Amino acid sequence: MLDCFLDKVKKHPDKQFIVFEGSCFTYRDVDLQSNKIARALSLDAVLEEGDTVALLMGNEPAYVFAWLALAKLGCAAALLNYNIRSKSLMQCFSCCGAKVLLTSSEFRGVVEEVLPSLREQSVSVFVLGQEEQEEGGARVEGVKTLSSGKIQQASDQPLDPQLRSKATIKSPTLYIYTSGTTGLPKAAVINHERMTLAASMQAIAGVTRDDVIYIYLPLYHTAGFVMGLVGAIERGNTVILRRKFSASQFWDDCRKYNVTVIQYIGEIMRYLCNTPKKDNDRQHKVRLALGNGIRADTWSEFLERFGDIRICECYGATEGNVGFVNYIGKVGAIGRENFIHRVGNPYALIQYDTEREEPVRDCRGFCVKVPKGETGLLVAKISSRAPFSGYAKSPQQTERKKLKDVFVKGDQYFNSGDLLRIDNEGFVYFMDRIGDTFRWKGENVATTEVSDNLIMVECIEEANVYGVKVPGHEGRIGMAALTLKDNMEFDSKATYEHVKTSLPSYSRPRFIRIQNSLDVTGTFKMMKVKLVNEGFNPSVIRDRLFYLEDKEGYIPMTQEIYSSITDGKLRL
Repeated sequence: MLDCFLDKVKKHPDKQFIVFEGSCFTYRDVDLQSNKIARALSLDAVLEEGDTVALLMGNEPAYVFAWLALAKLGCAAALLNYNIRSKSLMQCFSCCGAKVLLTSSEFRGVVEEVLPSLREQSVSVFVLGQEEQEEGGARVEGVKTLSSGKIQQASDQPLDPQLRSKATIKSPTLYIYTSGTTGLPKAAVINHERMTLAASMQAIAGVTRDDVIYIYLPLYHTAGFVMGLVGAIERGNTVILRRKFSASQFWDDCRKYNVTVIQYIGEIMRYLCNTPKKDNDRQHKVRLALGNGIRADTWSEFLERFGDIRICECYGATEGNVGFVNYIGKVGAIGRENFIHRVGNPYALIQYDTEREEPVRDCRGFCVKVPKGETGLLVAKISSRAPFSGYAKSPQQTERKKLKDVFVKGDQYFNSGDLLRIDNEGFVYFMDRIGDTFRWKGENVATTEVSDNLIMVECIEEANVYGVKVPGHEGRIGMAALTLKDNMEFDSKATYEHVKTSLPSYSRPRFIRIQNSLDVTGTFKMMKVKLVNEGFNPSVIRDRLFYLEDKEGYIPMTQEIYSSITDGKLRL
């Protein structure tokens, strides 16, 4: 992709590449600035081709300059999540084997918290762009400054391509961390081949060099960095870069910068639909929305409110070897089966036992495919055409994602961890994560289905559904953390009437927890682990709790009710 970028610099050097907070950088500007950073860094840091450098920065042009500088030096970049701290940060840093950490002044304090551990690993730390006088005499041992002055004094001449002469399409170029919704993040290894393939998503969706794409998703994640930024390089278009997502500023930015393509992920589209309606909601030039994770009801509402925008929903995991694209625009689907795709990259939906937390196997020990229309675990064959690179320095985690002897002795498949359904027309639908689906009263409960039903209640803004263990009971019972719409109280009666008519008894959340806000990852995926661990004990949880009493509906949860449940006096 560096070669692709340099090609675009030659083709249109004066074209706008990055627009950020009133500043504009052409393709030539970005090329020259990355040359300067590469030369300034190489004077103070001992770097060789194949080394890894960690980036801990927010969304800003310097992030792009730094990544290109590292690529020109033949180094891989580990994109650290700026929301994590201390032990988790060190775990992410250590597993990529980085020798150098590049950060910005904004995150200097975060780095200093783990400086003793970094020193132990002989890691060089550089604060990018901070001026010498800003340090104010409080110089910290182990932290060096790569000041704007040093960078500007460096030569902007092209670097010798020999610095990256050993790179192949299989060489690692990025380490991107999984979101960590179920535990500590893992570093997925992204080689040049995989990055090029993922970056082609914009081309598949119909993005052209004349488009203007709006990127607000964090650049430490696959969606923002690879599909967004690197995809824009592949197309040669213009990027409007924003530090963070803002629902209130979203459409104003789109109008101001003549944005034609937007990205979305997780709950973003619903956040936009929940903003106050305006007369100019349809006054914009956006023609395409590219992303994943939009709910079917939000999809329809978004189109109705904001106009004729083509939504291109896609599916894939950072580390996975299989993906789908809903190129037709079927509401609610994540893609459609394609015969050529399936032959070239074999995959299947197999039966999964949520109680045993493992695939169902027949008498011969092989997995069992589900019939059309039924939900199954997505697995994809690992091959030279569809490799699985795994996680950096985590052989055990890598092996856990592999299923062996799936259909024949000796085969290996990637375990996506996702439950999907394919209808008779070949459309593919996301149903749930296997860790999120739970079993109660001998039935599987899909958390996404329950969440979709709950947010139809007028007072409910957001719903995060999960299963909690109850002493003396098999499986896990349903619980939902909710946020309420502005100036509205929890309507226990309306909620009860709704779940009673729309959900089977085993799917109805037995416990409700009212929160001011729901915890999400940096890419707007809801986090459940902490909620599951906290359970439904009112003496531990300070949030308001409600209990579903069979005859009365949702009533306030008390310590007396909790004790009756845990003592076995009250059977659920």
